[in-house]
Amino acid sequence: MSRNKDILKPIDIFIGKIKGDKYMSVENKFDQAKGSIKEGFGKLTGDSKTQAEGTTEKTVAKLKEVAEEVKETVEGAVNGLKNSFKKED
Repeated sequence: MSRNKDILKPIDIFIGKIKGDKYMSVENKFDQAKGSIKEGFGKLTGDSKTQAEGTTEKTVAKLKEVAEEVKETVEGAVNGLKNSFKKED
């Protein structure tokens, strides 16, 4: 396990206690923040590789967050349809 993973282990355990979508949302926000920090560090040091990695990590985390929101919206619509059919019975 890398040193960064060891440092973040207590945070991961704490966040892991949060269940379901809230966990993913918090995790994605955390990953976005890590990506932003990495991107900024790359800019500050002139390391274009680190900057690009940070940008990529931030973007991937944001895409995951958007995908979760879409999933929740679709699930809500499906549940709404199910409930409307149950009311008609």
